[in-house]
Amino acid sequence: MNRKGSTVKRFRFWQVDAFTSEAFKGNPAAVFFLEEQIDDALMQNIAMEMNLSETAFVLLREGKNPFLRWFKPTHEVDLCGHATLASAHIYFSEIEKTVEEVTFETKQAGCLKVLKSANTLTMNFPLFFPDEVAVTSVPEFVLNGLSSTKPVLALDLSVLMLVYDNEKTVLEMEPNLQALAGYTKSIIVTSKSSSSKYDYVSRFFSMGPNNVLEDPATGSAHCFLAPFWSKQLSKTELSAYQASKRQGFFSLHLQKEHVAITGQAVTTVTAGFLAG
Repeated sequence: MNRKGSTVKRFRFWQVDAFTSEAFKGNPAAVFFLEEQIDDALMQNIAMEMNLSETAFVLLREGKNPFLRWFKPTHEVDLCGHATLASAHIYFSEIEKTVEEVTFETKQAGCLKVLKSANTLTMNFPLFFPDEVAVTSVPEFVLNGLSSTKPVLALDLSVLMLVYDNEKTVLEMEPNLQALAGYTKSIIVTSKSSSSKYDYVSRFFSMGPNNVLEDPATGSAHCFLAPFWSKQLSKTELSAYQASKRQGFFSLHLQKEHVAITGQAVTTVTAGFLAG
C-alpha cells in the first residue's frame, strides 16, 4: 500500500539495446508487457520516468495479437523501429519462448510482423517515398547548421532527407544545436558508403524541446532510406550503417509494399517498476 492507501501496481520491464549485438551500443528502449490495459496518462508518466527516446508498452490479449504502443518522455509516437525490435526481442526471449513469429497491432502503423531467426529479428515495415525538392528550398540555417558542405539532393515528406556525395561529410557531421533550434522536422542525412560492408550510411537528427538531437539507431528511417537507395543502386538487398556514437547496423530487403528490416538486440536491464 502507498501512503494514500491505494494499491501499488507492479510492472515488470526490460531495457534493450536494439540494432546491435553489443550491450551499450545501438538504441536503448524500455519494454513493458501488460496483462491489462492501463491509462494513457500512466504510460506517459512511466515513459517520462524511464527518460529514454522511446518506451514501448505491449498489451497481451488472449486470442488476439499483442497491442503495441510507443511513448517518448513527452508524447506518444505513431511508429518506432528500435522499440518494436526491442519488444519482439523480449517477446521471444521472455514471454513466448517457443514461437518464432509475432504480429503486433498498433494504433497508426497497422500490423507489424516480426520473425525470429538464430541471432536476428526481421520486421516488416511500410515503405515511404518522399518527394524530391530543390536543395535551395531547404532553409539556409538548416543546411549551415548541419555542415559547410551542401547536399546534392533533398527529399521531403514527414521528415527531411538530405543526400551528400561524400561519406566523410555524414560521418564527421557535428550539427550546431543552437543554429538548428528553430527547425521542427526530423532530419535524415545519408550518403553512399565507401565500405564494402555497407551500401549506405546515415544519421538521424531531431530538433525541438521534445527530442534528443541525435537518435543512435533509427529503424523507421529505413522506410525512407531503403527505397531511395534501392532505386539508386538497383538492388533490393541492402546493408546500412548508422554512424552515431553508439552505432547501428541494419540489413534491408525491399519487397513490393514493405521493407524487411533485420537487426539484432541485447537485453541490458531486467527490473521491477512500481507505479501508483
